[in-house]
Amino acid sequence: MTKARLLRLSVVVVSIFMILLIIVYWDNVGTAHFYLHTSFSRPHSPGAIPGITAGEGWDALPDVDEFLAKLLSSSLKQNSSIPQKTEQLLVQGSSKPVVSNLEENVRGYDWSVHNDRNSLDQEKLQIERQRTLREFCGNSSLTFPTKERSFDDIPNYELNHLIVDDRHGVIYCYVPKVACTNWKRVMIVLSESLLDHRVPYRNPLDIPREHVHNTSTHLTFNKFWRRYGKFSRHLMKIKLKKYTKFLFVRDPFVRLISAFRSKFELENEEFYQRFAIPMLKLYSNHTNLPISVRKAFEAGLKVSFSNFIQYLLDPRTEKMVPFNEHWRQIYRLCHPCQIDYDFIGKLETLDEDAAYLLQLLKVDRLLRFPPSYRNRTASSWEDNWFAKIPLAWRQQLYKLYEADFVLFGYPKPENLLKD
Repeated sequence: MTKARLLRLSVVVVSIFMILLIIVYWDNVGTAHFYLHTSFSRPHSPGAIPGITAGEGWDALPDVDEFLAKLLSSSLKQNSSIPQKTEQLLVQGSSKPVVSNLEENVRGYDWSVHNDRNSLDQEKLQIERQRTLREFCGNSSLTFPTKERSFDDIPNYELNHLIVDDRHGVIYCYVPKVACTNWKRVMIVLSESLLDHRVPYRNPLDIPREHVHNTSTHLTFNKFWRRYGKFSRHLMKIKLKKYTKFLFVRDPFVRLISAFRSKFELENEEFYQRFAIPMLKLYSNHTNLPISVRKAFEAGLKVSFSNFIQYLLDPRTEKMVPFNEHWRQIYRLCHPCQIDYDFIGKLETLDEDAAYLLQLLKVDRLLRFPPSYRNRTASSWEDNWFAKIPLAWRQQLYKLYEADFVLFGYPKPENLLKD
């Protein structure tokens, strides 16, 4: 009699645990739109999980992965109505959305009409960009830190740039100074993760910047551990296989110029305290610096571009704290040799790439990508900005960012690296 009761109690406990596990997991992925296809998606047979290559089958997954993947698969039919709801909520905005944020008004937007590049040319361009990336990830002639490690070796805190939208099955790795503010806005609109008077935002430009960069607004991979515990890595791998993954990149040296202009030529209290004061003390021999950035600017005390380059090249910098995300290398932010990205966009072709990506994601009728800034930092400025930087420093700086140049197909700036 006692054994029978114990057996029944065990069955009840196990059943409750399984129900709780399903509820917790459903909370995050149960509303996803799983049948997302792009021209780069791997083919799959009916009933198979998108993203698992043909012939790979369930046997290729560990037991926990198999259970979770099947759990995802079982929710497909029940969630088929979600995209329709999203389309009803995200009505196409006007041709010139109202820009409420002061900074956006000051910068201005280019509302001129851009001719979309032929979709066939865009597809070829994507194939070439992915080929270049995979070639150099597998080429022993290019070496850089973290290249050889596996996805499991990446610490959770290094996955904080991977934003997940479960509603449409999209993962975006954001790179600061590469239109990431507006791409984050797009992800907020798609995921409906932020409400305005109880209604999801429909127009990306309506979302204030302070909300865009609030870490609580986005579901990122580094949050999975707190939510799913030991299952987090399994869920990451499944979503990396199933979802469409994209990132946008930029010429590394131009990105550095843009970061310097944004953080040190404008009054930025946070960056003054954290970075400008140490730079001015170390490389300009200043002491008794003003306590605020406003007073420093009034006194004519500003970090020079030369100070900034010295800071990047100083071996003490990384020993004290890792590079700030605004000048951290892209390969350290997005792990392109560990994550197989489906789409690689470039800031230099932002308008065409963005329009094409939204078509591939099948959301181009729901929203459009905000147009580019008129005063975007130009690559033609490189010669002027680096004119006063010693040749040896330029060569060291290239080695520091060489992997980003090579992996993403940017030509070596020979004019800056030779006398």
